[in-house]
Amino acid sequence: MLPPVLFVVGIAAIVGSLGRPLETIEKVLVLGLASSALVIPWMLRWRGLYWDPILGGTMWVLCGLGIMSVARVAPDLLLKQLVWIALGTLALLAVLVIPNLPDYLRRYRYTWLSLGLLLSIITLMFGQDLNQSGVRLWLKIGPFTAQPSELLKLLLAVFLASYLDERRDLITSTSLRWGPLRIPPLPYLLPLLSMVGLAQLILLFLHDLGPVLLYSGIFLSMVYIALGKRSYLFAGVLLFVLACTLGYSLSNHVQNRFAIWLDPWSDYQGFGYQSVQALTGMAFGGVAGRGPGYGYPTLIPAGHTDYPLAVIAEEWGFLGTVAIVLLYALLTTRCLVLAARMVSDRFYQLLAAGLGLSIGIQAFIILGGVLRLIPLTGITSPFLSYGGSSMVMHFITIGIILRLWRDRPST
Repeated sequence: MLPPVLFVVGIAAIVGSLGRPLETIEKVLVLGLASSALVIPWMLRWRGLYWDPILGGTMWVLCGLGIMSVARVAPDLLLKQLVWIALGTLALLAVLVIPNLPDYLRRYRYTWLSLGLLLSIITLMFGQDLNQSGVRLWLKIGPFTAQPSELLKLLLAVFLASYLDERRDLITSTSLRWGPLRIPPLPYLLPLLSMVGLAQLILLFLHDLGPVLLYSGIFLSMVYIALGKRSYLFAGVLLFVLACTLGYSLSNHVQNRFAIWLDPWSDYQGFGYQSVQALTGMAFGGVAGRGPGYGYPTLIPAGHTDYPLAVIAEEWGFLGTVAIVLLYALLTTRCLVLAARMVSDRFYQLLAAGLGLSIGIQAFIILGGVLRLIPLTGITSPFLSYGGSSMVMHFITIGIILRLWRDRPST
């Protein structure tokens, strides 16, 4: 019952934040989403389909908080955000009913990843910079825009799970020694590194540091889960450091991000303005926050995309920030718990773990950037930030995990 209740409370918060009555279509969508949070679990169980209340409940709570944040700082985008959540819900339901979906994902791993890479290459050639950040990440087709890196993230996890499931014994059974390190045979390692490396190279040319960090985290974690070799993890970290060094040397955008991270006050009226405003807002919020509608989060540029945590921290305080962190921790932990129980099929286990970690790593990257633990990147907060591609793909991610748990082979 918590997700529907949160949406009802969210309606009142949205009205107060907007300073105007909700439009009719906005009321219909908000009430429809609140109802779906209650109806969908009942409907799926009635049809004999699996629904996990922890995954679903946490997802809906984050979406509710995201709706309130968007309504507070970007009210003109509220309707679009509600539409994206509705489309994401439909996509999740579609994933649950597509016949033989896990088998198709396992069997056609090169096809899926090639599709993601092709879309990224097209973005590299014809992409647009929609938020004036200096990075062309969006592909526009008619009235629709999409960010292919969100799809590539999911397809990369599918490829890694399928390849590591099939080749794990060959990779671990024979290896070469180089000092204290064991190097797996190149014929089995090369396809893995080439596909992942190509994805990273495309992102480097796009000057998009966030997905590079995210993809590297997914790759290293899945390889370690599958192989259990610390030497491979160490080698992967070295490759990641080299990639970051290369990206830093080739991109002024990345260099500016690092400079802002080290000292945002050195250019607080220029590149550091966004970070300084976010830090000031979080400090202004204190422990319990200023209260909904009583802060000044609209002074934070891109508060609905890059800084929803700062928006929540200003009006809900340190306690609200901790709540967001705990929600992401709960979501990631539940995914890993379900993955750990899929011992009867290694592909199911690896894919569920990889998808769950992709959510956790992405949340850590954006939260770390907002809190200045790491340089800020351009990726979104799962289920919390405004954005169509991210929202729909994260709904699909949860749908795939639910599907894997339901279809797992019996022991």
